Amino acid sequence: MSEAKGGAVELVELRKRFGDVAAVDGVSLRIPAGEFFSLLGPSGCGKTTTLRLIAGLERPDGGRISLDGVDMAATPPHRRKVNTVFQNYALFPHLSVFDNVAFGLRRRRTSRNEINRRVGGVLEAVRLEGLEKRRPSQLSGGQQQRVALARALVLEPSVLLLDEPLGALDAKLRKALQLELKTIHEQFGITFVYVTHDQEEALTMSDRIAVMSDGRVEQVATPEEIYEEPATVFVADFLGISNLMTATAEGAHDGRCLLRLGESELHAARGEISARGEVRIVIRPERIRVEPYAPGGENRIPGMVERVVYLGSLEQLVIRLATGDVLQAIVVNDGEPKAFSQGVPVRVHLPAEALRVLPERPAGEVT
Repeated sequence: MSEAKGGAVELVELRKRFGDVAAVDGVSLRIPAGEFFSLLGPSGCGKTTTLRLIAGLERPDGGRISLDGVDMAATPPHRRKVNTVFQNYALFPHLSVFDNVAFGLRRRRTSRNEINRRVGGVLEAVRLEGLEKRRPSQLSGGQQQRVALARALVLEPSVLLLDEPLGALDAKLRKALQLELKTIHEQFGITFVYVTHDQEEALTMSDRIAVMSDGRVEQVATPEEIYEEPATVFVADFLGISNLMTATAEGAHDGRCLLRLGESELHAARGEISARGEVRIVIRPERIRVEPYAPGGENRIPGMVERVVYLGSLEQLVIRLATGDVLQAIVVNDGEPKAFSQGVPVRVHLPAEALRVLPERPAGEVT
């Protein structure tokens, strides 16, 4: 990554209400300069409002926003070293690619030579060289997205805010542009704050992710930590496919939590292993081991395959346990004859090191 050019963002107890609705409810975040930081959550969780507060497009009801240590409360949007790329791109249809990208520089009365240099450089970075004279209507959706990105980058902001910029594109193009955006981020070395409800986008591109719910931050962590070590039931349920079950915890025994799931005894080595009472436990589908039926075995529960879903390189098994819980397991398609089919009894192994204990807690509590 190139050297970061400022762009450290800090939010302290940020609040914003719309009538009776708390859209942003005490959000505190520290985003270091040069980081690719994503705000992830369902519609209405407050992520876009948080982005608009950073941009200055909304005024907070409380809290503080600072950029490189400077309070932005009294700074209007056009004086913040921040630029925004929206989902609809908002390109000028009557202007060429070059003129769309150069628009902000011309408003700043930048010299012609400097405009040519900077626009040429940014168009090369987003792989649009040779398309300078085209109008937006002559471009594909992915090319229009890159024009919008170039128009923001050419102004050399300290922070680039991206509000679901890939949302209007088809799935295949989104995947390709996820990698391009990450490359562009590394090339420019500026802070990206990216809003999305798409878990795959956030996991693919981010250095860190803040998962939001009901205007609050549930967890801030790296993609690996968010996926492997969710801090709350909401995070575990929202991110990826998760198998959540309700069990009774009996505290720690030999460094693991002893659990009762129906009449079955389980051990969990992850999460709140000292918990007691009713808890939620979670395990990812790819960590479950499905075995031919046999009685007994540690962390093994009998079950029945209810459905097999063919996914090409993988098979998804929907299994009903003897406890009544329904789990999803992922089995790699290695070309061998299918070992499991609908109606087949199985033994489900839930490895202790993959089983995580999540005590119930109110939405919005951060760890």
